[in-house]
Amino acid sequence: MKRYSRWAKTLMSLSLAAGLAACGSPAGSETAPQANQPAVGTGEPTELTIALDWYPNAVHSFLYAAEEQGYFREENLNVHLQMPSDTNDPLKMVAVGKVDLAISYQPQVVQARSEDIPVVSIAALVREPLNVIMTRKDSGLDTPEKLVGKNIGYPSIPLDESIVRTVLKHTGADDSKLSFTNIGFDIIPALTAKQVDAVVGGYINHEQLILEKNGVPVNVIKPSDYGVPSYYELVIATSDETLGKKQQALEAFLRAAAKGQEYVKNHKAEALQLLLDKQAKEFPLDQDVETKSLDILLPLMDAGDQPFGTQTAESWQKLIDWMKQEKLITNDVKVDDVMRNLLK
Repeated sequence: MKRYSRWAKTLMSLSLAAGLAACGSPAGSETAPQANQPAVGTGEPTELTIALDWYPNAVHSFLYAAEEQGYFREENLNVHLQMPSDTNDPLKMVAVGKVDLAISYQPQVVQARSEDIPVVSIAALVREPLNVIMTRKDSGLDTPEKLVGKNIGYPSIPLDESIVRTVLKHTGADDSKLSFTNIGFDIIPALTAKQVDAVVGGYINHEQLILEKNGVPVNVIKPSDYGVPSYYELVIATSDETLGKKQQALEAFLRAAAKGQEYVKNHKAEALQLLLDKQAKEFPLDQDVETKSLDILLPLMDAGDQPFGTQTAESWQKLIDWMKQEKLITNDVKVDDVMRNLLK
C-alpha cells in the first residue's frame, strides 16, 4: 500500500499502446493462466492473479489470511499474488489482461477512466485517505494558514499539489506564495533534515510512524478536513473485459477476501505474524511499524453493516467533481463506468 509515482506520472500521459505491451511479470514471479478458466464450483480451481500496489505490508494481511485459512480454496479459487516490477504497472497490467485484479488508488482509477482506459473498481479497501500534510512538531506549523509562503516537499505529483492548494484555499489562506520542491519519495529524510517546511505524499500508517519512531514527532493536517474529498485510498480494480468474463470468480474472490479481513480483525497478532514470516527473507518488515499500521488500517477498512469492499456512488462522484475542478482530469467520468459493487 504505497504510491511512489503513485498514479500521475504515468497516467497523466498514459498511452497504453506505447508501453503496456512491455509490462511483463517481474523476474521470478508466478503468473497464472488468463484464458479458458473454468467457472467457480466443482472441478478445477479458477486461477486468478492479483497485482499488489507495493511490497507486501499490513494492508495486504487479508490476502495472506484468506490463503492460509483456506478461504480461497473454499471458493474453488487458486489465487496468485504478484508484485509489480514497477509500482506504476498494476493498473496498466489489469487494463490489458495481464492480471485479473490490481490493488490501486481511487484517483488513479478515475484518471485512467478519463483517458478511456477500461478499468473499473470492484471494492474499496482503505475507505479514507492515508495521505496527509506533515510538518515537524518543532516547526510550529500546525495549521494550514501557517503554511502560507512555505516550501512544500512533494513527489512531483499534480494530485498532491492540488491537495495542498485546496487545503489553503479552503481556510481562506493565500496559496499563491507556496513553493513546491520535488523530493521524490524521500519524504522521511527531507523532513528529518529540514530540507522543506512541510511534506505531502506521506502516509499516516507509514512515513508518520517511521518519523516518530526515529524521534521526529510531526503535526498532521488531514486534507479531508479542509475541502479535499475523503476518497478511498486503496481499491481493487479489474478490467471491463475481465469483469464481463469472470464476474462469478471475482465475486468468489471478494467473499474469500471478506473472510480473510474478518480473520485479521479477530486475530491481529497471528495474521501479522503470518505476513512477517512470509516476507522474512525477501522483504523483511519492521514488526513495530507494521503492528501500528494494522491498528490504523483495520477501522479504515471496515465497511460497517455493508459487505466488505462496498463503495458508494457519492464518494466517486465527489472525487470526480473535485478532480475535474482541479483540472486533474479533462474528460467526464461516469460513476456507473468506474465502479461496481459485486457483493450484495
